Amino acid sequence: MEQGKLFVISAPSGVGKTTLCRRLLEQISGISFSISYTTRNPRQGEFDGIDYHFVTQNRFEEMVSADAFLEWARVYGNFYGTSKSEVLSRLEMGEDVLLDIDVQGARQVRRLFPEAILIFLLPPSWSVLEARLRDRGSEDSSRLKLRMANAKSELEAMHEYDFVVINDDLSRAAEDLKSIVIAHRCRTPRILARQGLIQALESS
Repeated sequence: MEQGKLFVISAPSGVGKTTLCRRLLEQISGISFSISYTTRNPRQGEFDGIDYHFVTQNRFEEMVSADAFLEWARVYGNFYGTSKSEVLSRLEMGEDVLLDIDVQGARQVRRLFPEAILIFLLPPSWSVLEARLRDRGSEDSSRLKLRMANAKSELEAMHEYDFVVINDDLSRAAEDLKSIVIAHRCRTPRILARQGLIQALESS
């Protein structure tokens, strides 16, 4: 069985990454979402084991020491990490895996999995991004400035990604993401391996 493909999606806060990831998972079968571990507190409407695995900082540090993470990073004072065993087991079963992680994590994944597909999401404009963050109503002025500064830094890393999708229209952006996944599933080596055609050709 051919190993599954690892898809990584990164974006500044406010671009709509979570919504687009959910759309992708709803529209395509055979791809699963890796739920991250985090030390931050759950937000209203978030549930442990569904949105994140919420753990204490001590527990997170124990997992780091045990080399349990494929990647991990500190973001806005909280820690986030991706379970190594969970991702590797799914890939070995031939399942594609979707990671929703920041630029720091994407770089770590690329070092371990050079063949991973990195996708960067962009807002239609800088002003739209700022408006989206303001509309959340959860950001005071100092935190908004911090998020905008971090967004600028993340945008500078865009050239490290394989694909860029602009979220100026949610439906169109979702279709663009879907097209990227489908295109990679149609690559010749994957088709041949999944249909058993390589062995047939070699024995003919």
